Amino acid sequence: MTHAPTMSVVICCYTGERWDQLVTAIRSVQHQTYPAAGVVVVVDHNPDLLAKTRSHFPDTVVVENDQKRGLSGARNSGIAAAQGDVLVFFDDDAFAEPDWLEQLAAAYADPQVAGVGGEIEPIWAAGRPGWFPEEFNWVVGCTYRGMPRQTAEVRNLIGCNMSFRRAVFETIGGFQSGIGRVGKIPVGCEETELCIRLHQSAYPQKKLLYIPQARVYHQVPASRSTWRYFRSRCYQEGRSKALVSTLVGANDGLSSERTYTLVTLPQGVIRNLFKAVRYRNLDSAKRAGAIVLGLAITTFGYVRAALAMRLSKKQAVEHEAKPSYSKP
Repeated sequence: MTHAPTMSVVICCYTGERWDQLVTAIRSVQHQTYPAAGVVVVVDHNPDLLAKTRSHFPDTVVVENDQKRGLSGARNSGIAAAQGDVLVFFDDDAFAEPDWLEQLAAAYADPQVAGVGGEIEPIWAAGRPGWFPEEFNWVVGCTYRGMPRQTAEVRNLIGCNMSFRRAVFETIGGFQSGIGRVGKIPVGCEETELCIRLHQSAYPQKKLLYIPQARVYHQVPASRSTWRYFRSRCYQEGRSKALVSTLVGANDGLSSERTYTLVTLPQGVIRNLFKAVRYRNLDSAKRAGAIVLGLAITTFGYVRAALAMRLSKKQAVEHEAKPSYSKP
């Protein structure tokens, strides 16, 4: 692709509770310095929201998720409806800087680039909790401490702000069903699995770029700034990582997580404990504790899911191997 790519933006939604945010998301895409070739809004099994969105945005392509309920199916429905050279995925509770698409599009001048993502900054409706560590911003779908601060190649992109050449999906297929968020259930990793599958495939262009300048803002409701949500999201992330590792192999499935666990998190604990002692800062101590507990909960979710899948596989093998007898 040597010409300026056409960019189609796919926005998935499932609930009318975020209507105002969806409107903001669509408007921010419509006012880009690099105009989108089209905006596709995918409504996930919600007839009322589908009708309302079509009524309010008659010039926008609004389709229903015709696959299995959930974010993976909705994104795949958006892929089928979009027409651009590059497909950009955006959340219904986010809004973008005016030059967002321009920053993403420029990176595709490199023919080896298969996908591009950018920074996702959280906007906390109830204010950022003092105990919430930046290392765990991924809990709310945002850029976290430990990610590159300059343009760099990465293993995978984050769903709120990611794009891929159309040819990627034509070659390796879409998002894996059975992974990813369904309604309010805080699971994920569908984009991680797709990016790893891309790296493992025979597709010649495998470079995934993270560009901090391609910035969007992700609105975080008060319900997601609680310890209860933090705990639940960490546990589900562990379960999702176990499933991804089963699908793509543990070596690739946990490659980035090793550095995050062995370098980023220990540094976060040490930094916050130092601040807690030197400045007598209670929030710093809480952040250090949250890092330790977050890792423990995520690991527990991973181990529990991995053991369950191993047991299920063993039982299936034993069932197939068990001889069947018929009456004479």
